Amino acid sequence: MRAILVGPASARNGLRWELEALSIQVIGEFDTMAEARRSGLDADIVVTPPDDSPASEDARADARDDVFEEALTHRELEVLELLAEGLANKGIAERLGISDQTVKFHVASIMGKLGTSNRVETVRRAVRRGLLSL
Repeated sequence: MRAILVGPASARNGLRWELEALSIQVIGEFDTMAEARRSGLDADIVVTPPDDSPASEDARADARDDVFEEALTHRELEVLELLAEGLANKGIAERLGISDQTVKFHVASIMGKLGTSNRVETVRRAVRRGLLSL
């Protein structure tokens, strides 16, 4: 499995050792998710360190499930970015040149992978996990 690490250098150091111990190859390290996306590296997963800052109960709940069972695909990340812009399915479909049904499929898949039940919660959790920067 190939991974990209995203976050502060001090936090990435510990993550790198943990991943390598699990035979996961680290193919890139970046400070922000935007830098990771721009790199164009083809990875199976993106790993970010947990947020150690004092947090509300909601943030602590999100931190408990910070590990992805399955990484978001490149297309799902594109849909997620447009979702964060507030576009409806039809607007996302037009922007990406795909059908409304395909957008619905991608949104449902993203929500399933992030463990969310609505669009607002999905964007909020994606921001907290470093998948989006607003």
